[in-house]
Amino acid sequence: MTRMKPRLLVLCPTSPAALDLIAQHFDTLYAPDDALRAAAIATEGAAFRVVLTIGSIGLTAAEIDAMPQLELVCVLGAGHENVDVAHAKARGIVVANGAGANADCVADHAMALLLAAVRNLAPFDRACRAGVWRTALQMQPNVSHRRIGIVGFGAIGRKIAQRAAGFEMQIGWHGRTRRDDVPYPWFDSVTALAAWADFLVIATPGGAATQHLVDAGVLDALGADGYLVNIARGSVVDTAALADALRSGRIRGAGLDVYESEPEPPAALIELDNVLLTPHTGGASPEAVQATLDRFIANATRHFAGQPVVSPL
Repeated sequence: MTRMKPRLLVLCPTSPAALDLIAQHFDTLYAPDDALRAAAIATEGAAFRVVLTIGSIGLTAAEIDAMPQLELVCVLGAGHENVDVAHAKARGIVVANGAGANADCVADHAMALLLAAVRNLAPFDRACRAGVWRTALQMQPNVSHRRIGIVGFGAIGRKIAQRAAGFEMQIGWHGRTRRDDVPYPWFDSVTALAAWADFLVIATPGGAATQHLVDAGVLDALGADGYLVNIARGSVVDTAALADALRSGRIRGAGLDVYESEPEPPAALIELDNVLLTPHTGGASPEAVQATLDRFIANATRHFAGQPVVSPL
């Protein structure tokens, strides 16, 4: 007798090729927008045993309760800020994510933003195309041998530190708790780390606990020669405070891959030359997408084989 595949609800945008691969393991319903999502849960909620989502899309307690057979929630990537993890666990549902699967890609992007912001690459590109030679432009500082402060020291934070070490940078970090397995100095607050650092890189999870963690006070501590890079979640940085700090010269520059206004661009920042913006592409590469997909399949197939998931929350 052929064993029936577990019924899967996919809530996040997914390519046809990825859906074909997932369909080899699961009976899949694809619902990547609000209307399809609501209809799927209303009509077939009783059938779903697993949900695939992402942190920004999430899964609510009410949706979890509308799926009485649900036993596994998987999140692509590390972020899970809009998934009601506590409610799922209270119901005995296993929750897993893709922590570390795209860490190399995100860390590469963080360093690219830092290098481009500090070396002023976007304005220099425009100047070069307009025929402006270097003698008319202000010199920009080195990245190497400077101080980098990393907020959040999970898989991505560690990868950023590895890359920073290649630039012979001094490395410091802040997280909720001090850890003996990190060979770099720990700072007990983001403000203290910012005051020490030349560059502040945000790699912490999103959600209520980190809402506007980087505020006007942190930016003032970073100082007039400091740079901010955010590859975490837009909610971690107070956009209005950042715009004011950039406009007034209280920090020198920023590189951002994430915004509070996503998917709309940050209106307060788009006219500023001292900020570099990318559209939340830090974790997007063919290699990273494949790795996160492989992690989901590994988590889910292990669960339904009666084995522990690879990366539980």
